[in-house]
Amino acid sequence: MNLSRTCRVGALCWVAAAPIFLVANLVTGLRWREPPYSWATHNISDLGNAHCGIWDTSRPRYVCSPWHPLMNAATITTAVLLAVGILLTWRVLGRGGVVRSAQTLLLLAAGGYALAALYPADVDESLHVLGAFLIMGLGNVGLLLAGFAPGITTLGRWRRLTLTGGIIALVGTVLFFAQQGVGIGVGGMERVAVLPFPLWACCLGVLLAETPTPAPAPARVDHGVVVPE
Repeated sequence: MNLSRTCRVGALCWVAAAPIFLVANLVTGLRWREPPYSWATHNISDLGNAHCGIWDTSRPRYVCSPWHPLMNAATITTAVLLAVGILLTWRVLGRGGVVRSAQTLLLLAAGGYALAALYPADVDESLHVLGAFLIMGLGNVGLLLAGFAPGITTLGRWRRLTLTGGIIALVGTVLFFAQQGVGIGVGGMERVAVLPFPLWACCLGVLLAETPTPAPAPARVDHGVVVPE
């Protein structure tokens, strides 16, 4: 398989998305003071909340994120990179109903990142929850579905990686919505549900980016004139 320059750009977008999102999580969390940010206790959404105060009636906790604009900007950037990666690698990943359905669901998940960032939980909870559903609901179903892509397709070549990511993500989603931390806290379980998609995209982007670019067609000489093949 040869990869066009356009597809390579898409692959590189995928490679960049997860590191940007993870670094933003880390840096924004480090700016918390009292209480300090905990990946086990706090949700990812807490990093993007625009106001300080007690949040979440089902699991009350004090939230105050001084650098929430950074987190939300990074999440929007992540959404754009994931979406562009999906669109620019659309054809190279294969054809068929399974592949196209998976790509569509993952594209909706990318939109979910943008929606969650544009509407922090304490600004518009309904739209924020919709964004979370697109990520953890439709997106993780799409990731698992991608694991069943036909073996003859480019996507099907990395079935084990994709199935592993999809299964982990869906298990994390079920446990998170059931508010079961299973030793890593509810906040930790949210990360099990959210991170497989961007991490999978990063790994797949690396694998695709290492694929050779097709060489230009050789030219032929026709009556003294060089004509591209």
